Amino acid sequence: MKTTLKRLTPQPLWHAARDVYALARHLPELPGAYLHPWRRESIRQLAALKDKYRGERCFIIGNGPSLRQTDVSHLKDEYTFGMNRIYLAFEDWGFPTSFLVSVNDLVIEQCVDDFLALDMPRFFSWRARRFFPTVHRLSSPVFLYTTYDAPTFARDARFRLWEGATVTYVCLQLAFHMGFEEAVLIGVDHSFASKGDANKTVVSEGDDPNHFDSRYFGKGFRWQLPDLDTSEQSYWMARRAWESAGRRVLDATIGGKLHVFPKVQYASLFDR
Repeated sequence: MKTTLKRLTPQPLWHAARDVYALARHLPELPGAYLHPWRRESIRQLAALKDKYRGERCFIIGNGPSLRQTDVSHLKDEYTFGMNRIYLAFEDWGFPTSFLVSVNDLVIEQCVDDFLALDMPRFFSWRARRFFPTVHRLSSPVFLYTTYDAPTFARDARFRLWEGATVTYVCLQLAFHMGFEEAVLIGVDHSFASKGDANKTVVSEGDDPNHFDSRYFGKGFRWQLPDLDTSEQSYWMARRAWESAGRRVLDATIGGKLHVFPKVQYASLFDR
């Protein structure tokens, strides 16, 4: 029924109706999303980060197997966004990422203690706040008001962000908010050995073949199968937003299957 209505309704009207519907759905959660003390503190921190890194370059580090083929030592003095369980690599690298982002409820629920032990700016979905104990103002993570619906690219992360079926898209919105001139993707393989219905929750039965570390979603870990189609939709939105602002996103993933952003050889980014 929804598909039929979408096909028969003019696109501008369809998008307007979609946005109104999304707003109505989220009305009950809006007071907490903007007035709760944790969110007020998060909005304050996000305001301080707005355009803080204007003109700078950052790297958004995916968690695909290609990361094992990538010389990450080049990134020690770069600005870097890590996602989900990227911290499993920190000991081998000898340094952490500049920022850590996670918005998936299952990942946050199972890894919250690990996340709270990290010492860098950390960003989590407001929806997953129930997994966090009371946090001290000076060490509190930043809670982002993210949603699953009403696709958009947020240029200001203090307000609602669409998740786009991938935490990488959230990172692209955060990097834009912070003012980065260029964002480079690595480890964003955009392919999974595990197959099945998009967003279906499964329990890992053994070593993880989909990420840079076999422990990432290891035996017994609950996770959701990827939605690569929606992810591609979000990446196209990110490319248009960045380029319309005179900035750019590059893809330096070794052997990656994503074909949305201009490709670049990873090693060439460090030639001086």
